[in-house]
Amino acid sequence: MAIAIPVVDNWYEERDSGRQFRIVALDDTGDTIEIQYLEGDLSELDRASWDQAAIIEIEAPEDWSAPFDDVETDDLGYSDPDLHLPDTDDLTLDDVLEDEDKEPY
Repeated sequence: MAIAIPVVDNWYEERDSGRQFRIVALDDTGDTIEIQYLEGDLSELDRASWDQAAIIEIEAPEDWSAPFDDVETDDLGYSDPDLHLPDTDDLTLDDVLEDEDKEPY
């Protein structure tokens, strides 16, 4: 019987196998639980299997991003250095004044 309630982005461990995983998605009805194991493998469980399995909630493993070592930190969603502003490094005063004369959108 499952001890843990499935929550997206929380980490869990299958007590029988010792495999650690996190939940990456739940379907709208809650019948399917998509998981990603620490090694990077993706899988899914139906709710009945989850309820019958010996699963406990755990802290995120220290090196949980190991399967993604070739992924840049920015790709994990931790930062967004791009402020989505136009590049103004090459603008001259004339460019700025010209833009002021244009009609707003």
